[in-house]
Amino acid sequence: MTNKQFGPTGWTPDLLEPLAGKTYVITGANGGAGFEASRLLLSKGARVVMMNRSVEKSEAAISRLKTEFGPATDVSFVRMDLAVLASVREAASELLAQTPKIDALICNAAIAQVARQEITVDGFESQLGVNHFGHFLLCGLLFDRIEQSNGRIIVVGSNAYKMGLKRIRFEDSNFDTQYTAWNAYAQSKLAQMMFAYELQRRIAAYGRSVRVQVCHPGASRTNLLNDTASPLNKIIWAILSRLIAQSAEKGAWPEVMCATRDGLGEPRLYGPTRRAQTVGPVDACPLDACALDQQQAAQLWSLSEAATGLHWKV
Repeated sequence: MTNKQFGPTGWTPDLLEPLAGKTYVITGANGGAGFEASRLLLSKGARVVMMNRSVEKSEAAISRLKTEFGPATDVSFVRMDLAVLASVREAASELLAQTPKIDALICNAAIAQVARQEITVDGFESQLGVNHFGHFLLCGLLFDRIEQSNGRIIVVGSNAYKMGLKRIRFEDSNFDTQYTAWNAYAQSKLAQMMFAYELQRRIAAYGRSVRVQVCHPGASRTNLLNDTASPLNKIIWAILSRLIAQSAEKGAWPEVMCATRDGLGEPRLYGPTRRAQTVGPVDACPLDACALDQQQAAQLWSLSEAATGLHWKV
């Protein structure tokens, strides 16, 4: 579905309304698109809680934001490592204890193009573990609070979902054979999006009230590859990003729109709409059928519940 909702210029932050009294939880918010999303939301008076792995980087990010918006700016962080399920559980418990409402959970954090196969402490290929299983668990643990707040869940996908194998490799999800950084990353982003659309279906079937939106940042100049990609891929991206990519701030626009805008459709994928959806006005993008495969999605849901030990009431 590619019917445009926001006209030739797409959605821009000029359409943001005041957000005083709103609380947004963002994973991976100490840099890149997550940081820029925090800036936009705070600029409209919202409260932002970052969920990040690095204490040092989180403190530096908060210092920058308070320098920009003032010392009373309501921004804080909870330490969480999405690669460690025990850390996700601990962080969710801490967040729930200090956050009475969650207007939106933005699943922004990701790792990409991990050069060689890495396995998390819980036994998952690292990109699938961080990008999907960690967020699956976090969403489930926070779901009731989000629903009580009449809130929403935002899953930040990637166009990589339709560029790899275009399926979940259930027979070898860790890529113990024929590991490639690209296929493993593509699988992790497809898993995130399959999960989101399956969650939409389950919410509708069970009459729950949480809204779920899916977006992608296009090609944006962030530090996503710095810690994980091979030296060659880093060089290639350093060159290409200067030629084809947009700013990290524009990369944040789709997730901010999905977190704040009413009247968005389901199932949809929102993001930049030009140059093969890498840059340009933010609106609905073409959605490949692989993300809507209900049989694979149901199988993935069962796998995710078993992997995380979390059985949802949806």
